[in-house]
Amino acid sequence: MKFAVAVHGTRGDVEPCAAVALELRSRGHEVKLAVPPNLVDFVESAGLAPCVPYGVDSAQQMDADIFRKYWKIQNPLVALREVREYITQGWSEMNATLKSLAGGSDLILTGTTYQEVAANVAEYYDIPLAALHYFPARANSHVLPLPLPSAVVRSGWAVMEWVHWRALKEAEDAQRRDLGLPTATVRAVRRIVEGGTLEIQAYDELFFPGLADEWDGKRPFVGAMTLELGSAHDDEVASWIAAGDAPIYFGFGSMPVASPADAVAMITAACADLGQRALICSGAVDLDDVRPAAHVKIVRSVNHADVFPLCRAVVHHGGAGTTAAGIRAGVPSVILWVGADQPFWAKQVERLKVGVYARFSKTTAESLRESLRTVLEPLYLARARDVATLLTKPADSVRATADLLEAAARRGRLS
Repeated sequence: MKFAVAVHGTRGDVEPCAAVALELRSRGHEVKLAVPPNLVDFVESAGLAPCVPYGVDSAQQMDADIFRKYWKIQNPLVALREVREYITQGWSEMNATLKSLAGGSDLILTGTTYQEVAANVAEYYDIPLAALHYFPARANSHVLPLPLPSAVVRSGWAVMEWVHWRALKEAEDAQRRDLGLPTATVRAVRRIVEGGTLEIQAYDELFFPGLADEWDGKRPFVGAMTLELGSAHDDEVASWIAAGDAPIYFGFGSMPVASPADAVAMITAACADLGQRALICSGAVDLDDVRPAAHVKIVRSVNHADVFPLCRAVVHHGGAGTTAAGIRAGVPSVILWVGADQPFWAKQVERLKVGVYARFSKTTAESLRESLRTVLEPLYLARARDVATLLTKPADSVRATADLLEAAARRGRLS
């Protein structure tokens, strides 16, 4: 069969789709891929060449003021305009790319963001659409801070979906005109759901117990997926870890950091106070000019699956994939969230009693030290080891997802 995989976002959004694409190719299917231009090299290095650019640079999007300061109160009209511009960046380019990529395909697979672009192209070709969701993105009562009546929950989600649709409607209307489709009169999410889109939950139900029942089993849970790729620094890191006490891992992921040098200084001070070593993975943050202290090592990237189990704790931004990797490793977590869905993952880590959390922008050396002191207690260490056994293994998640996609593509052929 033929699959078109078009996903936008950070590496955390792209890597699960890439892992599934590799599995589909290993089964003999033809898979064409499109990812943000800044992640094309990453995907191709994983053995998925050729890959084409899809939309705008996602790293630049993460560095935009509207992402870093979205919680600040401002003029509603200004905020609406900024949101509209932000969420529709590269829309027409993605439409053109996917329209070209998906011709002759049996199914389109996309991610959580920009699902509307893929949905319109799938409608144009009259083929099934599937999406990986890294967070409960459809109406539910499990991500709310307070329990509410089901009617209130449904109405609240419908309003949010409608507001989101109005913000992107101008871009979507232009796309549908280009595709020769009628102007949509119903909010995008409702069309996607009622159109039968296969929405695969790429996380374990363990984080949101009861959610599968609330959704009547219509959205399958498969667990988090990763390529588990090695890095050029793996041997160096393994040697450094073996030469001393188990370190505490710190990672920034794809998140913007206003002052990287200050962040390193904060980590250095907190770990020095606790007598701990620190392994800092800079990711997209430039730390080349920072000279680490003797108890600190800085590298660009590491293999989470190999390194996390060798650490005493992991400190990170709270992305879905990194959160799952930390828990799978059986070590406690400190989540310093930045934005998007990260606060919700942080809350689930706290609920499971495998870690604590705080907002990154509010964190100090003193507060970080106390958070680390908390999770290094035997209670958290024991709980982390227990919960680790409950998560789905990445390889099993990938195989289950590929099975679901094959089945959806076959049904599309028969319809």
